[in-house]
Amino acid sequence: MASTQRVESEAGESYTKMVGDVEAIGAHCQMAYCNQLDFLPFRCESCRGTFCLDHRSETAHKCPKEGAWAAARRQASLGPTNTTSYTSSNILKAERTCASPTCSTKVNTALSPGVQCSKCNRLYCLKHRMGEEHDCSNLIPLGARPVQSTSLQTEKAKAAFSRLKAWGREKQAAVTPKPKPSSKAAQLAAVATLKKAAKGDEKIPTEKRVYLHVEAEAASTTSKFPRGEFFYNKEWSVGRVLDAAAKSLQVQNVNNRGGGEVEKLRVFHVEGGRLLEFGEKSGEALVSGNTVVLLRGVGPAVPDLIEM
Repeated sequence: MASTQRVESEAGESYTKMVGDVEAIGAHCQMAYCNQLDFLPFRCESCRGTFCLDHRSETAHKCPKEGAWAAARRQASLGPTNTTSYTSSNILKAERTCASPTCSTKVNTALSPGVQCSKCNRLYCLKHRMGEEHDCSNLIPLGARPVQSTSLQTEKAKAAFSRLKAWGREKQAAVTPKPKPSSKAAQLAAVATLKKAAKGDEKIPTEKRVYLHVEAEAASTTSKFPRGEFFYNKEWSVGRVLDAAAKSLQVQNVNNRGGGEVEKLRVFHVEGGRLLEFGEKSGEALVSGNTVVLLRGVGPAVPDLIEM
């Protein structure tokens, strides 16, 4: 009786080569309780077993590696790079509505892809993707702060300087009946009186203190206490002195929140006639007995402000 010999297939082939007599061609089904001799056997590409016509499918012979061959083919056709980009794009592109106020089209769908505008950072449908279709030039880009026009900033600066000059004239008229002491002895006596009334952090060494008259302009600042006498550390910056003075006078201070110059507080040095920079040291710009005023919306510090 002729014998049947099964030869292992080469890599990449989906069939089994067999040698022997024509009458001996075939193989027995490996399905339990079947063992049928099939002259045209089928090989399962997942578990590499040989089966008859009835048990050729993975479901029929209860393949222990069901779906392995199909998954390998799918992975090979897509590739690792394509799979990653396809998955991430589906996760990130959620269905949304067109950003145009007159449009209700759903974008990021299979039928209507969304187009991101590079100027205003909004997502639009194909109809409104062009800048002239969604009035892009008049929109503030998402995530950007609104930029004021140069002319508007100039007008606000001029108004702030005019208010500052008016305040300076009123201040001069108020102190005219009581001029500051001109003699050295009188100045020392005034500073000594100031030191007795001044308040501040007692932990600051006496030799490092600078004693100041602090006021808040009523036209630009609402404060619970319009003026006071305080002492600060000479090593402190003007910005830190401003924070401490605003807290003592209970003036709203929003300098650390960002925004424009309209809401920022500045320190005006009366004797020096200028706005102090935040980074200046108080001991270098001020001396005991000086007067500083908290002003809002007067713009960046500039030298010789009274002469302007």
